[in-house]
Amino acid sequence: MLVLILGLVLFLGTHAFSMARGKRAEVIGRVGEQRYKLGYTLLSALGLALTAYGYGLYRQEGMIPVWSPPVFTRHLAVLLTLFAFISFAATYLPGHIRTRLKHPMLLGVKIWATAHLLANGDLGSMLLFGAFLAWAVAARISAKRRPLTAGQVAAQHGGQAAPAGWRNDAIAVAVGVVAWFVFGKYLHPLLIGVAAWPGQA
Repeated sequence: MLVLILGLVLFLGTHAFSMARGKRAEVIGRVGEQRYKLGYTLLSALGLALTAYGYGLYRQEGMIPVWSPPVFTRHLAVLLTLFAFISFAATYLPGHIRTRLKHPMLLGVKIWATAHLLANGDLGSMLLFGAFLAWAVAARISAKRRPLTAGQVAAQHGGQAAPAGWRNDAIAVAVGVVAWFVFGKYLHPLLIGVAAWPGQA
């Protein structure tokens, strides 16, 4: 559990630090933007690796049950993660979906974390997914409070054209559905060691 906690502190801590715009600007001013980005990337990668490794260790050493989720929450989690994957895909495809959601990556993380909290009642999972959910909520609040750029102000006052057509939205949905199916059906049991879909062994 200690390795998992250390990984979460490193990974989410570096992301949380980026929300402190004043402190972030001070560090960039001292070390330079390139060095800051390199350090940020290295710490984030190390934190993510430790989080995955620590969660695996926790599962091997014996999960600590807190409550027993009803069976229907697994079905609900599978459905919710579909919307999470579509949100993730829309992050990289400018269109109506991304414009409407504003921060589709953060929304995807919130949906993904909530789905896993519903389906898992052990302490380690609650810590892992609860931490990601808390970070995504805090990051969204921080984004709302951040001063708007000139482009964002123009968009709010109709100064920016609406996304053209629905092509990117259709691609985002298609990519999200395919990624959701492949990862949930095949990669989740292979990489995580846990059957994600009800009925899988």
